[in-house]
Amino acid sequence: MDKFETLTGVAAPLPLINVDTDMIIPKQFLKTIKRSGLGVNLFDEMRYNDDGSEVADFVLNQPAYRKAEIIVAGDNFGCGSSREHAPWALLDFGIRAVIAPSFADIFYNNCFKNGILPIVLPQEQVDALMDDAKNGENARITVDLESQTVTGTDGTAYPFEVDSFKKHCLLNGLDDIGLTMEKAASIDSYERDMAQARPWV
Repeated sequence: MDKFETLTGVAAPLPLINVDTDMIIPKQFLKTIKRSGLGVNLFDEMRYNDDGSEVADFVLNQPAYRKAEIIVAGDNFGCGSSREHAPWALLDFGIRAVIAPSFADIFYNNCFKNGILPIVLPQEQVDALMDDAKNGENARITVDLESQTVTGTDGTAYPFEVDSFKKHCLLNGLDDIGLTMEKAASIDSYERDMAQARPWV
């Protein structure tokens, strides 16, 4: 998992509430267990017409936001089913941070496990960043995980809270496997001791 330290990038405004995981990645794309290749189907039903052509006015189809790395969204982002494919699709598209007034719990935790930083801010601050994001590719937002701040283009810094353990994992690029491998020396020592104590096992 890639480390998350500081990100300065284009933020796509998505002023919708209750964006559920089926909107993020529809159920027909859940057959794969690979984390790559899902970005093209991110927000599939909003991004594409029935004939496969792009919906021109959908934010991620607009030239200014095709390489967005941040989404500024409405309340209760990531609600619905617990599919881990949702953060996989966001990450594969290039999204590394989502800013919203609130998130569904399972989606929120899945983001951290997949290298995405979900940031909870008060509604009025999200509104300010939403307005900022609407200025297109010239408006770049900076997310600093170490200092726990989001800075808009006017220089206003908005502090956010994040669990210290989740912060540690993101800063160091540690998913569940990476956390286990931090204990590799202890695991190896335990296995050697067990092999000597119980050679018949």
